[in-house]
Amino acid sequence: MSHTPHAEPTGDHTEDVHGIEATETTVFIVDDHAVFRSGVRSELAADPRIRVVGEAGGVAEAVAGIVSATPDVVLLDVHMPAGGGVAVLRGVTERLGSARPARRDISDAQARGRSAPVFLALSVSDAAEDVIATIRAGARGYVTKTIRGPELADAISRVAEGDAVFSPRLAGFVLDSFTGRSPVPETALDPELDSLTRREMEVLRLLARGYTYREIAEDLFISIKTVETHASNILRKTQQSNRNALTRWAATRHID
Repeated sequence: MSHTPHAEPTGDHTEDVHGIEATETTVFIVDDHAVFRSGVRSELAADPRIRVVGEAGGVAEAVAGIVSATPDVVLLDVHMPAGGGVAVLRGVTERLGSARPARRDISDAQARGRSAPVFLALSVSDAAEDVIATIRAGARGYVTKTIRGPELADAISRVAEGDAVFSPRLAGFVLDSFTGRSPVPETALDPELDSLTRREMEVLRLLARGYTYREIAEDLFISIKTVETHASNILRKTQQSNRNALTRWAATRHID
């Protein structure tokens, strides 16, 4: 359930360790796992530069919360039910317009609050298609959930200042994509992929590798019936008629 504390105006100032006034960055966390959101809050609470002003576990809840809280930065999970991170990006942009200028280029906190925040993807996925689709939708950076707390706080501060931030191996995906050497074909950047939940993506990858339902169940520690349900949902969301068609569809998107 979303928790949005009473927020002070965006752009407050704190003192850094050297006694020099520093701008506080407000953050909104979007992830469908409450325990993970709690852990991120705890990590960021240790950094005086960061103040978490809200969180959400779903797309509609996230869009409403972000529009209300107008944070500087949104930490955004990529795969969630009902549309995922790209859907959140699009929903907020439709409501608030394009991302605000870098903080170094604007001084009026009220003016900053009238435009969309900066988005930093924080995901378990390091798949090229996820990185490229998220950046093309408007995110300024993409880091994986293996990142440590202090590094995440630094990444948040950097994107707020206008820098693009990526986990080391992911930057190459973006560079290749925007120079015409995309590691995945354009057809891989489908909205159907973003509509899959995290568990459905796990099942899809195993299906693409030729796993049987029983093998998938054993690998993911779930029942065969649950695997069948996920497979049915995947077929419906990707608009494929059967498993063979789905396997071919996944292969063209380098999902394995």
